[in-house]
Amino acid sequence: MSLPLHITEHLIPALTVLRDHALAVEHGYRAEIEQVHPMHQDSARNLLHYLALRQSDIRELQAELGLLGLSRLGRAEAHTLPSIEAVVRALHALAGSKAPLPGGRPGALDLKTGGMHLDAHSTALLGHPSGKRRSRIMVTMPGEAATRSGLVRELLAAGMDVMRINCAHDDPDAWLAMIRNLRAAEEATGRRCKIYVDLAGPKLRTGALRPVGRRAELTPRRDIWGSVVAPARIRLVPRGSVAQQPEGADALIPVDPELLAGARVGDALELEDSRGGRRRLVLAARQGDAWLGETHRHVYLRDGASCQLLRDGEALAAGQVGPLPEVVLPLVLRPGDRLLLTGEEAPGAPPRLDGRGDTIAPASIPCTLDAVFEAAAPGQEIWFDDGKIGGTIVASAGRTITVEITHAAPQGSKLRAEKGINLPDTRLATPALTAKDREDLAALAQHADVVGLSFVREADDVLALHDSLRSLGASGLGTVLKIETRQAFENLPAILLASLRHPPVGLMVARGDLAVEVGFERLAEVQEEILWLAEAAHVPVIWATQVLENMARKGVPSRAEVSDAAMGVRAECVMLNKGPYIVETTRFLSGILERMSAHRAKSRPMLRKLAVSELG
Repeated sequence: MSLPLHITEHLIPALTVLRDHALAVEHGYRAEIEQVHPMHQDSARNLLHYLALRQSDIRELQAELGLLGLSRLGRAEAHTLPSIEAVVRALHALAGSKAPLPGGRPGALDLKTGGMHLDAHSTALLGHPSGKRRSRIMVTMPGEAATRSGLVRELLAAGMDVMRINCAHDDPDAWLAMIRNLRAAEEATGRRCKIYVDLAGPKLRTGALRPVGRRAELTPRRDIWGSVVAPARIRLVPRGSVAQQPEGADALIPVDPELLAGARVGDALELEDSRGGRRRLVLAARQGDAWLGETHRHVYLRDGASCQLLRDGEALAAGQVGPLPEVVLPLVLRPGDRLLLTGEEAPGAPPRLDGRGDTIAPASIPCTLDAVFEAAAPGQEIWFDDGKIGGTIVASAGRTITVEITHAAPQGSKLRAEKGINLPDTRLATPALTAKDREDLAALAQHADVVGLSFVREADDVLALHDSLRSLGASGLGTVLKIETRQAFENLPAILLASLRHPPVGLMVARGDLAVEVGFERLAEVQEEILWLAEAAHVPVIWATQVLENMARKGVPSRAEVSDAAMGVRAECVMLNKGPYIVETTRFLSGILERMSAHRAKSRPMLRKLAVSELG
């Protein structure tokens, strides 16, 4: 068969079917398109065209188009129908015929305007990126950003484009102080920065564990041979006083005020060690009503332990220590263990054992969301602490769910309070917008540029947020929908269509929870599909969770996270979490994104001159 005949009889009909199907899907969703904001209806149509294209497996067709030197439709996300029609016209030209395609609709997308729409929508939502980057940098504010105006100014100078206020932490007073510090930093630097308010949502977490008691441990520093090289330093304060542990002290111990009132430098405070015996602290310096003491011995203290003040071996006064901090030990779970997930009426506890070490009652831990007990069923998966511990629900009755642990370290994995719980198989009838979210939104709406909705599951969650913003007179705020559940991923096309009713809008790929929900082995595939669908709807994407986390926390990045951060150039914004080295991390990420922007735009490689393009 000659090449023109093959084009006419096979390739042109195949492409025509794809085009007709795209138009048919658009026609079937006319009512939904009409509800979209008029300026975004072309984006809604393009999303539907792209969904129609991806309903077929066109890999063989792509290979044939590639052999002809034509577009393989692999980069058609932002302009799907124009891309298909451009290939049809090229095929007709190769076959020596004229393509029977109608002229474009007024204002409709073409091969140029699709990408322009995405750029414009990104700028409307997130502002302009600083420097020569294409991607913005979002930084999560630590609590100290409320009191350290210099920190916010340093972040802005390092390249922060969007300030993220996490409503799961701190309070409205702290959030407003962060915003005031940002405004002052903008004035000082001449740079503008968007304010992104991230609502906490119905986060499912583990509840409190029962304390095992109150105690303190005083530990001198030793070398590798066990010799003491520095004493333990303890701040002794009068019981009932408001005191903070100063820098340089290892512990803060309240004692009876009478013990300290008449103390002198060089006196000793003798303490009852919980293992039996006595230990002495030498009083080194007065600090107001408090004293700094030192010991070269390892001391274990129980709450209420006896103590006495000694001078030249003579007892001057006696009393007790405390109250000491409560000690809460994590649950240690191994494969095969049972765990009871309970309501929050009582704190959790480790397993009860008999005299032979056999389990009488399994470990328990409460959860923070009552809806779980109505929805969970035997056979469903459950994961804790970002997937570190996993299990299967074996029974659910009343306000108790019994879990058999299937995924944990052989030596045991530790589960603490305030750790996330994921139920990827469970359909929770819980709205994404909670009562607390509405209160936080009322406090911050007039100061924010963008609002993030956590734990979106379906289109109705998006519409509820729009209604809430409208009731506050804040319908002009941008919104970001956090894709962190399996339901959100499965409902993403409907969620995107609903979101386009009230632009500007963006998506956040919350890779931590999402990895647990869809399975770690599927995360790369799933985040790729989210990027494709968002680009088809001309919706910007925020790349989030653990980006350069090691560097933010410890000051040094790992090789793997540098590569991960470089991939963030495919998104319109990259989010950093807080840490002691967040300023340096922001500056480091800005450099990575600026260099990568010269090589890649979205999934398209940019063929600039290679650094190693010269021979010899």
